[in-house]
Amino acid sequence: MNRRQLLATFVACLVAAPVAWAQSYPTKPIRVIVGYTAGGAVDVVARAVSQQLQASLGQPIVVENRPGAGTNIALRALIDSPPDGYTLMLTANAIAANVTLYQPPPYDLARDITPIAQVGRVPVVLAVSTKSEYATLGALIAAARAKPKAVNYGSPGNGSTPHLAVELFERAAGIALTHVPYKGGSQAITDVMGGHVQVVAVNALEVQPQVQAGKLRVLAVMTPTRSAIFPDVPTVVEAGFPGFEAAVWYGFIGPAGLPAPIVTRLHVEIQRALASDEVKRRLAAAGGEVLPGPTAQFAALLDAERLRYERLIREAKIQPD
Repeated sequence: MNRRQLLATFVACLVAAPVAWAQSYPTKPIRVIVGYTAGGAVDVVARAVSQQLQASLGQPIVVENRPGAGTNIALRALIDSPPDGYTLMLTANAIAANVTLYQPPPYDLARDITPIAQVGRVPVVLAVSTKSEYATLGALIAAARAKPKAVNYGSPGNGSTPHLAVELFERAAGIALTHVPYKGGSQAITDVMGGHVQVVAVNALEVQPQVQAGKLRVLAVMTPTRSAIFPDVPTVVEAGFPGFEAAVWYGFIGPAGLPAPIVTRLHVEIQRALASDEVKRRLAAAGGEVLPGPTAQFAALLDAERLRYERLIREAKIQPD
């Protein structure tokens, strides 16, 4: 065999190896990292999809909660893991915002991760106490226009997805609100019910119990369509702001260098999971909806959100907690 034939054989082996690897993948348990505490919306979604993947992939899937530093701790654990398909992460909006929110940037989206599949979205909602004078979003907007900065709102913290969602809404509505950051959504919700803060911005799942108990009223959801758990609540679009969207979205990623055959296998199985009635039911119970689609669509979303948050964070001079 001459040198050219040896080289061709070597290249053929390199191409074939990942394909063969993907055909046998997985052969051991898979870890799914979540950058939030157990019981929250991201954790609920991760466990719902992982349960279906466990059945289709034939291996245990362990959800590992690693909260802290705005999900940067969890993302660093993913980035530092081998690109073999056995460590994944269910991420959300923070991954796109943190490259601008934290300086120097803690990672590079184009260099450090591999997009796999978008999973779904849950709306950010604006809610008030049932004793509030604001019966509608229009009433809140009118009050804010009459007295800029007089209306305040609580969020889970500086740079959190609900905070950024309201900043985007302020620009769309031409109003100025006063932000009151909290260390998580629960205390913000408590203070709204107690009359210490006028409005709260959180994901839909967090306010559902208080709405059902008659203590909170949701004024609007920030997804393009209404929420399954608040079907009578209008969207911001319906309130007169066409094209507005500021949802909490979720998607699976892997470390950089994840072989394409592994990405394809995972993407196919995630799409199958999203088509299951159980995953649809559990996302609907969290106020959300599944959003299947190609890997390229998720990659485009990550880049578009990175650019949108970069402009917003710099214009509003937002600093992390």
